[in-house]
Amino acid sequence: MKLITCIIRPERLAAVKEALFRAGVTGITISRVSGHGGERELVEHYRGSSVVLEFRDKVKIEMACSEPFVEPTINAILSGARTGDVGDGKIFVQPLDSVVRIRTGERDNAALTPVTANEVQRKARATLTSVP
Repeated sequence: MKLITCIIRPERLAAVKEALFRAGVTGITISRVSGHGGERELVEHYRGSSVVLEFRDKVKIEMACSEPFVEPTINAILSGARTGDVGDGKIFVQPLDSVVRIRTGERDNAALTPVTANEVQRKARATLTSVP
């Protein structure tokens, strides 16, 4: 099991999310973060003064994956996030010792049982049509 964390451009979030869902990865956590990497400082003018913006808005995505999903997850992030410019982001892959699903108490790979995007969409459609 691995914990995959990536930092990407905010405007690439929709493309990355779509690529992850196509790869069968639906369990993701998204956070808005700020950071500084290889990009140049951005100078903006505000009320006649120059302001140097050192940190850029980014999106952090975290997901726990069983071994068969690690490479497809990395490839999905690369395909959705890459623009070819400085500041595209990073992917961090770390070992994950244990996972426990709170609802059922399932552990490790059983707790990471993938739910494909098709199943999620089918359930969502069924819920929408059954609402009075």
